[in-house]
Amino acid sequence: MALGVAMLLTACAATTHAKPAGSSPAARLRQDAEAIHALGISGVQARVIAPDGRQSVATSGTAALGTGRPVPSNGYFRMASTSKTLVATVVLQLEAEGGLSLDDTVDHWLPGVVRGKGNDGSRVTIRQLLQHTSGIPDGLPGYTTPKEYYQQRHNVYGPGQLVARAMAHAPDFPPGKGWAYSNTGYVVLGMIIQKATGQPVHQQIGDRVLRPLGLDHTRWTGTSATLPRPHAQAYQLFGPGSRVDVTDQIPVDHESLSWVTTTRDENVFLRALLAGRLLPPRQLAEMKQTVPVSAEVQRLWPGGRYGLGLVKRPLSCGGTYWSHEGGDGGYITLNGVTDDGRQSAVVSMSEARGDAPEHILSQENAAGSLIDHALCDAL
Repeated sequence: MALGVAMLLTACAATTHAKPAGSSPAARLRQDAEAIHALGISGVQARVIAPDGRQSVATSGTAALGTGRPVPSNGYFRMASTSKTLVATVVLQLEAEGGLSLDDTVDHWLPGVVRGKGNDGSRVTIRQLLQHTSGIPDGLPGYTTPKEYYQQRHNVYGPGQLVARAMAHAPDFPPGKGWAYSNTGYVVLGMIIQKATGQPVHQQIGDRVLRPLGLDHTRWTGTSATLPRPHAQAYQLFGPGSRVDVTDQIPVDHESLSWVTTTRDENVFLRALLAGRLLPPRQLAEMKQTVPVSAEVQRLWPGGRYGLGLVKRPLSCGGTYWSHEGGDGGYITLNGVTDDGRQSAVVSMSEARGDAPEHILSQENAAGSLIDHALCDAL
């Protein structure tokens, strides 16, 4: 299941990456990209933007297996769960305008939608949805085998259908009494945005975030199963000998997750957010108020904490950074930006090695090292 792999990747991040000495940041970026490719990952593209605006770019591997075609440095990839930060930004903008409150319950906006098997929308707040403390189960469909991929890749679900699937399961815990990553919770947030504004979430993201920042290479693709060109083909490793090209698919939550972007646009978005260009100071401070993650995730993700659609992570050189990883449809992306928004890095990999825990961990650690090195160069 692509979304499950993405969450496990997020959970397996390492936090102690030794910073190599005696090499320039650009050379180190190339070395780190090559190290990711050396794990067997088909394609890698990375971009770092320094405080003075200078950009360093590195690619490794191939855009399509068997062709030798290089990975495009400006290639599109599926944004996946990094779009949760876009959703959270819109919610906090609406809160700043008085359009909603973080303490509003789900039932205030969507009466009766979160109900059944012990789920109770009258007890779940918008803040809890944003920080994954709602207890709403993560019931999104997905695939775990090549056969399931080919059977399900073009299935289309509406937000109401996805939430109804989750309501067939008991909550993970009472609202506010735990932490568990919930894609379903962000589906509910998208529905609340539409109810509060009269427009779908993707339109609000476009009007409020993308156009003001000039992010014309971040696009909502809806129910299209393809990506704009150029892009690397995306692969997923399901098991020994079962590497499958999974580029052709419709994201399961197409309303919120059908975003494609580039390393340039993702850098610009994260920098603008942390620099205070998208949210007033009070709302940005709210976004950066973090809670502990679950004990299971904390064991694999030392020092990581979750805010409102943002993850706070420690740097090996001291200090912290902000990020939100994404993984879906074979594309796995890590990113990071310093607290002042001045140094940022994004690495996108066009293969998900989800067949074994050790492969997931090695992929995450290699990509995490690239982000850590890139951000420590600015400190």
